[in-house]
Amino acid sequence: MTGTSDSIVDCTGTRLAARADLQRVPHPKIELFQGKNFVTPQLCDALITLIDKDRRPSTIADANGDAYFRTSETCDLDASEPAVKKLEALFAQLNGIDPAFGEPCQGQRYDVGQEFKAHTDYFTPGGPDYEQFCSVAGQRTWTFMIYLNAVKAGGATRFKVVGKTFQPETGKLLCWNNARPDGSMNPATLHHGMKVRSGVKYVITKWYREREWGW
Repeated sequence: MTGTSDSIVDCTGTRLAARADLQRVPHPKIELFQGKNFVTPQLCDALITLIDKDRRPSTIADANGDAYFRTSETCDLDASEPAVKKLEALFAQLNGIDPAFGEPCQGQRYDVGQEFKAHTDYFTPGGPDYEQFCSVAGQRTWTFMIYLNAVKAGGATRFKVVGKTFQPETGKLLCWNNARPDGSMNPATLHHGMKVRSGVKYVITKWYREREWGW
């Protein structure tokens, strides 16, 4: 699918809602879906290997002075890797968004005690880093996140505003629209990658933009 950001937002939600293998969270303030077994255990294992190979400390946009706000590790996945190609094909089939609008897939690793405190995925309009991150491809529209493994304890994703918490399960998908129906950014997408208490958590995140990813 090609077109404007409005067409991406509108058509993606309709497409996801029509799938029998996804469940929409019943809340009027957010367009949020979950689905089990989106990725096979074998593909999850391959992606975990890639994350472990190239992980680095995670960073945030609009630094807030809290050195412990995001304590995970991050890996920018190489699009030429066979496992990443398979993953990208799954996303394209799922959401129908032109791949040109997508950021490169990113992996995250959370060890015991690591977390990503409550945040939104969109860039705050008027924030100190807004122009830097949005000048080329525009704002983030949709987020697609996959848990690559089950975690012994902790590591849930909590959407505080809508009162919903998701536990990590191998291959499980979460996806949400970062905007409201009128196109403004949706603060109800505030979510917290909670501390891992035992074990290690691996996650894939794929973000889409208003315009083609031109970096």
